[in-house]
Amino acid sequence: MPIPAIELVSLLIFAYLLGSLSSAILLSKLMGFTDPRTDGSNNPGATNVLRIAGKRAAFFTLLGDGLKGLIPVFMAQWIVGDHLLVALTGFCAFLGHCFPVYFNFRGGKGVATALAVSVAFNWIVGAVIIINWLLFAQVFKISSLAAIISFTALPFLIYWQEASLAITGIFSLMSVILIWRHKGNIQRLLQGNES
Repeated sequence: MPIPAIELVSLLIFAYLLGSLSSAILLSKLMGFTDPRTDGSNNPGATNVLRIAGKRAAFFTLLGDGLKGLIPVFMAQWIVGDHLLVALTGFCAFLGHCFPVYFNFRGGKGVATALAVSVAFNWIVGAVIIINWLLFAQVFKISSLAAIISFTALPFLIYWQEASLAITGIFSLMSVILIWRHKGNIQRLLQGNES
């Protein structure tokens, strides 16, 4: 049965608006630590929150950023079911995190939200990404490098599981945006001074 256009558009808008809620920025106000956009690496994400506010704040940031990816994808699976539309919904949540309408489109790099979208969309793909990230983080001791390597593999893992060029295209675009948002980290990695 075809999904009404208004239902689909509403779902995509909801995913984007939910994704736009920056856990790091909101928690900085609630918990009283400095705005992550102006401290540390100036990135509103869990890794920077860990640097400036500690493990507890970083955990809640990670949890919030993850829920932004999980909730819309689970909702889409329940409401529309179609894998392509579910992938598109997850992508909208990811875009919201990276380019949040509430914060002048200055968001995080999208690692936690992209990971949550991947896990909710296909738990096998999500599990491989998590294992890869943990492995490379343990080997190199650099969070950004672990994320870049892990998400480079995402499109291949999605195609392996879904065999759909359209769905693979959506996740490929997610990976490209995520890696592009790490361009500063990549420059520091090449210079040998990434923290």
